[in-house]
Amino acid sequence: MSEMNDWNAKIIEEFRANQGKVGGQFEGSPVLLLHTTGAKSGLERVNPMMYLEESGRVYVFASKAGADSDPDWFRNLVANPGVQVELGPETFDATAVVVSGAERDRIYQVQSERYPGFAEYQAKTTRVIPVVELRRD
Repeated sequence: MSEMNDWNAKIIEEFRANQGKVGGQFEGSPVLLLHTTGAKSGLERVNPMMYLEESGRVYVFASKAGADSDPDWFRNLVANPGVQVELGPETFDATAVVVSGAERDRIYQVQSERYPGFAEYQAKTTRVIPVVELRRD
């Protein structure tokens, strides 16, 4: 787990140093930092992730690269939907709302068309990858 934490820490540092822009595998991709509260620990967690902005709304995807379980950050925001978002140079409070049904499918399709890796993630797992809207408070 420490390798993942180190990897995330480097991305977070680069994100903050460059007004939300990062290189490597995320170069040119929209990335935000999502602050959640640990469901069990109550501690703040920060995770970099790709997002989709559409019609003024911001969505994130609990893909976990197509693993068969949801990422920890998703379980955290289901337990504690009050989150903080770093998007470029801006930081704001938001409420995480899980999107379902046809709207979930439509949004995930848009993301998959823009970034084909998301279609690959869904193909790798039997679970429906959750889509979460981050609604500004």
